[in-house]
Amino acid sequence: MSPVFLFPGQGSQKLGMGADLFGQFPEEVAEANEILGYSLSDLCLNGPEEKLGQTQYTQPALYFVSYLQARVRTNPESAPKMAAGHSVGEFAALAYAGTFSFAEGLRMVAKRGEIMSKVRGGGMAAVIALDFCKIKEVLRSEGLSLIDLANFNSPGQIVISGPADEVAQSLGPLKEAGAKLVVPLKVSGAFHSRMMKEPALQFGEFLKEFSFLETSIPVYANVTAAPYTDTSSIAETLVLQMHSPVRWTETILAMRKAGAKTFEECGPGKVLTKLLRQI
Repeated sequence: MSPVFLFPGQGSQKLGMGADLFGQFPEEVAEANEILGYSLSDLCLNGPEEKLGQTQYTQPALYFVSYLQARVRTNPESAPKMAAGHSVGEFAALAYAGTFSFAEGLRMVAKRGEIMSKVRGGGMAAVIALDFCKIKEVLRSEGLSLIDLANFNSPGQIVISGPADEVAQSLGPLKEAGAKLVVPLKVSGAFHSRMMKEPALQFGEFLKEFSFLETSIPVYANVTAAPYTDTSSIAETLVLQMHSPVRWTETILAMRKAGAKTFEECGPGKVLTKLLRQI
């Protein structure tokens, strides 16, 4: 049975990731080091962990490991029939599907991480077991108008994003409204919120350097929860993704409707695998 490949986003990184992969891909390791100007494999294996957790390093590291793991897992007799990636994971999905080369994707992700890392003052929090209508109601009643709903990860997990002070103010009211947990995330910025609109424009200018090919398999976009169908819209969609919600629940449901039955997470950790059980 052909699987669906899923590529994780920020938060899945861990020290030691890729240890079983780098020896199998010496050319890609050398290419990555040349593009970035530092040893990405050494950072993944040896850290320091604090540096690996910084957005400008996390994003290329996750892309690198996830893409290589997908290559290893590819079985010609049961090649994946679809793919999707959560946030930065979408770049690994597109590279795997041949929309752009491994090297081009790494350059994109490195620039994306660099731009996003410069946006300060933002925060994010995962809200557990409170539906999005109730979350919006609480935010409205508390006057927290600058917070956006960033990640629809599962019916029981929605991530909010916005100015760090407003996110901090929201924790108590959301718990009082019935959230089982409200967990602040260890991130440096308000990803997938309006705070990323200006950085997204910078990223859009950078993407003008690239051309895009049709995907070899359907790749579902975070912005639309539907497959990419037009190469002319890929750059625009990747720019929108930076300040738009990740519609992950809808994406998984759409893939299942299209016939997906088996999913494989390509990358470190099992964050997306755990979310699957909730959708």
